Amino acid sequence: MVRVLSDTANLPLTGIRVLDASTFIAGPSCAATLAEFGADVIKVEHPNGGDPLRGLGTDSGTGAGSLLWLNEGRNKRSITLNLGKPRGAEMFRDMAAKADVVIENFRPGTFDKWGLSFDTLRSANKGLIMLKVSGYGQDGPYRDLPGFARIAHAVSGLSHLTGEVGGAPLTPGSTSLADYMSGLYGVIGVMMALRSRDATGQGQMIDVALYESVFRALDEIAPAHAMNGTVRGRQGIHTINACPHGHFKCSDGKWVAIACTNDKMFARLSVAMGQPDLAIDERFQTSQSRISDEHTVNYIVQSWTGTLTQAEVQAACNAGEVPCGAVMSIEDIAKDPHYAARKTLTDMMVEGVGPLPFPSPLPRLSETPGQLKSLGPQLGASNAEIYGDLLGLSQSDLDQLHNDGVI
Repeated sequence: MVRVLSDTANLPLTGIRVLDASTFIAGPSCAATLAEFGADVIKVEHPNGGDPLRGLGTDSGTGAGSLLWLNEGRNKRSITLNLGKPRGAEMFRDMAAKADVVIENFRPGTFDKWGLSFDTLRSANKGLIMLKVSGYGQDGPYRDLPGFARIAHAVSGLSHLTGEVGGAPLTPGSTSLADYMSGLYGVIGVMMALRSRDATGQGQMIDVALYESVFRALDEIAPAHAMNGTVRGRQGIHTINACPHGHFKCSDGKWVAIACTNDKMFARLSVAMGQPDLAIDERFQTSQSRISDEHTVNYIVQSWTGTLTQAEVQAACNAGEVPCGAVMSIEDIAKDPHYAARKTLTDMMVEGVGPLPFPSPLPRLSETPGQLKSLGPQLGASNAEIYGDLLGLSQSDLDQLHNDGVI
């Protein structure tokens, strides 16, 4: 892998050391974001194969793992360590004593079983921040059940809302949505805990549950159900809160998204469609009246978009200041001028393949923007460097640990 070297001295998390003992996507994506902004992230992997994420998705052909691994292993250093062995757990405790953040996403109780509970780790490091990510959280009757993003989508209520009216619940776009949302909540938790530590000197434990991260994004469904008994169902290509607010097919077989969330926007759309009288028709004057007659409204809009190409619909809506966007595939995204102008993708050199685009660091900071310096490393590539620097181990020590199955 070719590393893109750049100065990280002034990044906001420079000097923060993170032990990333998590696997798959939620914890690793959190750690990757911290690494983009200067944190020294040490990826702790099992000696036998490492993070299973290395084998998930499209093989990169580099020997390091999949393209998904290259993406979520960004800016990290990899070491191997068997936490289930007493010596491995001891070494992890020694490193945690010199770390700022520990991230893990094993089933609740697993780290405790290995002698790596939060109380144990912080006894030697009162400022330690520990992020625990799991399917259902660290307590409650479901805590011991296995959880993945697809399960979180179901339990959170999102899958129930996804799909055609009267049809089966569908995958909400990405099977990993809950992982990435939980990773972002993990970042937020770490940053707030670091801020609190600045004031108090005390670390704390952060409990992120996959299902809760998704449930938090489901707007008013909880209070609406409690107040009115409303059980929102699947809405297909439209939505329940506004109209017209959905996806509409164009004459070239492509689709656009149109979002009229208030009456002024609908008036603008009416003008763009060449039917300005719609906005003063008593059936369509208000958001509630349009929702009540949504089938008619959506039919009118679909009849209009169906006579124009996607580009023509976009041009008409843009000219009329109507919120509208193309429903884009990754093929469209790859050649989109806005993505290019914003540098939403960063080309990174992949050994034996050439340059490939990867998502650029987010969020965008004006003075200390994040950096994508390297992609996911080879398993255990930094064993000698990190164990030598942090634990003072020699090469003969490492050889013995390798023979003992510890690293």
